[in-house]
Amino acid sequence: MSMDAMQRLVGIMERLRDPRTGCEWDSVQTFETIAPYTIEEAYEVADAIQRGDMADLKDELGDLLLQVIFHSRMAEEAGHFALPDVASAISDKMERRHPHIFLGQAEGGHHLWEQIKAAERGSRGEQGALDGVAIGLPALLRAEKLQKRAARTGFDWPDASGARAKVDEELAEVEAAETPEHREEEIGDLLFAVVNWARKLGVDPEAALRVANAKFERRFKAMEAEAGDAFVGLDLEAKEALWVKAKKTT
Repeated sequence: MSMDAMQRLVGIMERLRDPRTGCEWDSVQTFETIAPYTIEEAYEVADAIQRGDMADLKDELGDLLLQVIFHSRMAEEAGHFALPDVASAISDKMERRHPHIFLGQAEGGHHLWEQIKAAERGSRGEQGALDGVAIGLPALLRAEKLQKRAARTGFDWPDASGARAKVDEELAEVEAAETPEHREEEIGDLLFAVVNWARKLGVDPEAALRVANAKFERRFKAMEAEAGDAFVGLDLEAKEALWVKAKKTT
């Protein structure tokens, strides 16, 4: 992106945020109200990548870039920082985390990256292994990150079999739960255990669930297309037959 293009986008956001002449919606937004859109745009980027749609990816990256501009503008208005500070901070971080590329050190690689990240967390007063895992992450992704952090301390199953057995244990506890509150708690434990098992199998649980969602949606739409207007009125046996057929073709 040329500097002119970036400045144009920054200027657009400045005008939209003007309290007197700006957009009645954009000008009253806050970090809290915009944050959900930021998360949504990141997922739309991932969706475009999964579909291999480069034209859509270009548009979605633009939407995500706008979120960075939006937050930076609000921060500048409040006197915290501005967009150049954001760019400088990430540039400093990337150079610091790649000393073998930018700082002339002989060694680098992922292991050093993790050591540097740990040192950065320590400098911010984050001493525990789980400190700094963002609360706003999607639950499956956060569970995986918490488990990976714990694993670095040696708190981990030696292989996938232990994690698999934990899934059975948690499933039994769900079935034994006697109150809605207890059942909810045990379902959470079960999902956490499944994430752990997926991690031990080398599977990204968030990505796996996205694929499963897309597959279910594709097959359900095929069922609706096959049955037409009669779909809703069909009994479960008829719908199951349509599902079996859809599985063979989608």
